[in-house]
Amino acid sequence: MGVDPKNSSLNNPTEKENTKQTKEPENVFIPEDPKYSLDDIILPQSVKDEILDVATYAENSHLVFEIWGFKKTHKFSKRIGVNLYGPPGTGKTMAAHAIAKNLNRKILIVNYADIESKFVGETPKNIRRAFEAAKATNSILFFDEADAILSKRVTNMTSATDVSVNQTRSVMLMLMNEYQDFIIFATNFIENFDPAFMRRISMHVKFELPDADCRRQLWKMYIPTELPNNINVDKLATMYSGISGSDIANAMLNSAFKAARQNANLLDEKLVCEAVENILDSKAANAKVNLRTTTRREISEEEFNKQFNS
Repeated sequence: MGVDPKNSSLNNPTEKENTKQTKEPENVFIPEDPKYSLDDIILPQSVKDEILDVATYAENSHLVFEIWGFKKTHKFSKRIGVNLYGPPGTGKTMAAHAIAKNLNRKILIVNYADIESKFVGETPKNIRRAFEAAKATNSILFFDEADAILSKRVTNMTSATDVSVNQTRSVMLMLMNEYQDFIIFATNFIENFDPAFMRRISMHVKFELPDADCRRQLWKMYIPTELPNNINVDKLATMYSGISGSDIANAMLNSAFKAARQNANLLDEKLVCEAVENILDSKAANAKVNLRTTTRREISEEEFNKQFNS
């Protein structure tokens, strides 16, 4: 039986593969129920107060805009962009979930990996889809690791990639201007934000590493009541500064698995201390790494718009 040369994949074995690569499937952004509430977050009171200001925005907006007249002086300020910034592991993502939960809304989480595309021109389309999905589902839009998309624009464009980066930033600026709802951003590197984005974000909430009182509460929170142990929470909270809530959570879990492997009858405080020391050593080693940086001249909005409208 003969083979039709026109239809044979033997003549062009990569044809099917190339066809698949010509168009990237559309990103689907699906909202989810918030995982945390305000009661789940242990933060310094000053930070928690700022989060409460954000979380109660919706219920107070009628008073502020309608009764107190701010709808006349701030016509386009019913949208609110909130940026949660600070060291990793300090509760920024948990806070974003808690804000959404307090507003009785779902949260639509967008990571840069969800919108980045190897196809030129597709990344801006993916960003637009995320905004559209949030609006259609009445969800809180949350950009995690936001510095990846809100970073400074490139001035000396030498490649198609540079042009694409600036186009992506331009689309993001436009969408933020038009969007009349909550947008939450979280970043470990606020210094990388382009000034144009900084101006469009209404509130910036700084997260810091927990103080001794917060560390004490965090240690208590991450020690299960069922766990046999000889851990002195006050001692650990005093001994170890410079650690985050996620560090404490990881130290507890890692030490528990080590105790289980050793067939121990309880979790000895010594194992917990070893786990914390390991985390601190890894942080110190990471801080000594010289990361390669690219120097970029800051570009104004006027100059940026002139480049793309010329």
